[in-house]
Amino acid sequence: MKAVELKNGVYWVGAIDWAVRDFHGYATPRGTTYNNYLIMDDEITLVDTVKHDFSEVTIKNISSVVDPSKIKNIVVNHIENDHVTSLDDIMALTPNATIYITEKGKKGLARFFDISRWDIRVVKTGDTLTIGKRTLLFLETPMLHWPDSMMTYVREEKLLFSQDGFGQHIASSARFDDQLITCESMSELDDAVIDYYANILMPFGQIIKNKIGDIQKLGLEIEMIAPDHGIIWRSHPQKVLNEYLALANGRAHLSVAVIYDTMWHSTEAMTLPILQGIQDEGVDCKVIKLRATPMSVAIKELWKSRGCLIGTPTLNNIMYPTVAEFLTHVRGLRPKNRIVGAFGSYGWGGGAVRDAYEEFKKMGLETVEPGLQILYKPSREDETTCYEFGKEFARRVKEYHTKFESV
Repeated sequence: MKAVELKNGVYWVGAIDWAVRDFHGYATPRGTTYNNYLIMDDEITLVDTVKHDFSEVTIKNISSVVDPSKIKNIVVNHIENDHVTSLDDIMALTPNATIYITEKGKKGLARFFDISRWDIRVVKTGDTLTIGKRTLLFLETPMLHWPDSMMTYVREEKLLFSQDGFGQHIASSARFDDQLITCESMSELDDAVIDYYANILMPFGQIIKNKIGDIQKLGLEIEMIAPDHGIIWRSHPQKVLNEYLALANGRAHLSVAVIYDTMWHSTEAMTLPILQGIQDEGVDCKVIKLRATPMSVAIKELWKSRGCLIGTPTLNNIMYPTVAEFLTHVRGLRPKNRIVGAFGSYGWGGGAVRDAYEEFKKMGLETVEPGLQILYKPSREDETTCYEFGKEFARRVKEYHTKFESV
């Protein structure tokens, strides 16, 4: 790739990672991008850098527009490794540039580099930087999704550099939403947005609502949103803002995700009549086996559905390891406005379903109790019990979903 002009004198100079399939445990079958941006003005300004593996790529892209030594300012919106670890290489080419960063960002940056040799200016919400014809406005966004995070708004361009907010993990030759929709589909982009939100930003829904509220209070007009991953929003910036508000409010489909694992197929056999019961109650359902599915995909499906049933066999009187791992991951993401239940097969002592409900209580989720346990392989009679369990769970999901129909 080469530099791509977003607006007159504003360029994407990032890198595309076509090959990455695991992003700190998050499956990325579409790959990803590391976006950073160059603003040509009286004071040439670089907004963010990229993952260290792609230093050469971003330097080449910058060099196709301007000699990197002429960069005057570098804005660091976020210090996570995939955004800041090429900063040392950039600073070697422009050692007199001034870095603009939050206070917590500066402290974190010192853990990566010897920052004593650099000119660093700490900024906070409302601070501005005039670089010539353009003025940059800094907006702190702590815990979106690290304590150091901030966004940068270019008033004259009505352009928001949103760091990890509003991003997606997509590697594509398209740089903009309208280009991606032309060559692929809006549904794929929508799915990528939900996938990213569910696996990274789910715990921060209230913060997201507050920050979008701050943007509205400041009266910032936004014609383009340029995140640090994925597609740049130039045709649908308001759409993604509305989508994030809906996600932050806990929007979900009237559906059930049945997420399970199995040891000798007995718990798996329970899923079929449970699924039929859910469907016969008029509720859509998706069944996901954990060992056959990336965890991040299972998390996305949990987030998309109002109800979730967890299926786990008992092993050594506790949950099956893959299910325990999944629920531990989900607990860290702190889902809200979901109703859950559990089922599973056991051989003698049981215990897995009990443990699942203990996890649900730690998360503060609405539960349908009691769960369902079947001894060994389900009999014909057990299959009827599973069917009724599925129907009853679906009824409870429909009742619970009515609370959120306006979201």
